[in-house]
Amino acid sequence: MALRPRAASSVLADSATEPTSSVERACRILRALSDPGIARLTDIAAATGLDKTTVLRLLEVLMRDGFVVRDAASKHYRLGAELLVLGAAALARFDPRPLVRPSLLRLTGRFEDSVILSIPSGVESLCVDVEEGRFPIRANYLSVGSRRPLGVGAGSLALLAWMPEAERKAALAVIAPQLKRHPRITPKLLEAHAREARERGHAVLLDVVVERMGGIAVPILGADGRPVAAISIAALSDRITSREAELAQALKRECATCEVLWSGAAHHGALATRSTQTGGRRARMH
Repeated sequence: MALRPRAASSVLADSATEPTSSVERACRILRALSDPGIARLTDIAAATGLDKTTVLRLLEVLMRDGFVVRDAASKHYRLGAELLVLGAAALARFDPRPLVRPSLLRLTGRFEDSVILSIPSGVESLCVDVEEGRFPIRANYLSVGSRRPLGVGAGSLALLAWMPEAERKAALAVIAPQLKRHPRITPKLLEAHAREARERGHAVLLDVVVERMGGIAVPILGADGRPVAAISIAALSDRITSREAELAQALKRECATCEVLWSGAAHHGALATRSTQTGGRRARMH
């Protein structure tokens, strides 16, 4: 199933060591550029942990093939049209957004705050859809395509909290160096919040990433019990604390609905794949 998260243990080498090939380095650059806040050469180098010379060389290759474009006036880099083709091909197999969007609309209509759909990507959380409410808050993580380490944000925390224990501990070890950009967040704090989230069935993170702002979230679980996505409501902290029980109940109900839809889509996708494979084998036999 496309967009299915890799196990955290499978990305430890990628995250914890210097990339050993140009392909790995190029992948880091493309992943960094998926964040709208990363566009300058200096920012790309900092986000990837690569030196500017290496980044510039690889950017030139990626631009030549259409995967990256550069604005002549601002000198900012952004993802190119070729990636749209690849993305469309990937989403043709399975796109969670149409399944979850009705839930985002219902939650925004009821509570008037911004609602976010996030999916896990290695040891990061990736924002793939946002529905802004009448009380939007300004934060870069509310942009589609923005990435953050697991645990940094309510939706991201929900993804971390419901990971299998061994993978969660491995992920925390990997993301620990990245938390320096978030001085209020430590692996110990995230482990404590993750434990509390599992106990009460929803994740809450307030006044940690941004002062006086926060979020509440519930994961969407796959058939194997792993988190495949999370729906979160981002708002001013007092708008969350004053309605936490009501928000949590609504999120749990919508996530339960999404789990049923997700399971059905995965089942139909598997049947279609088997049908295609069977047809291919029959054609070869004849």
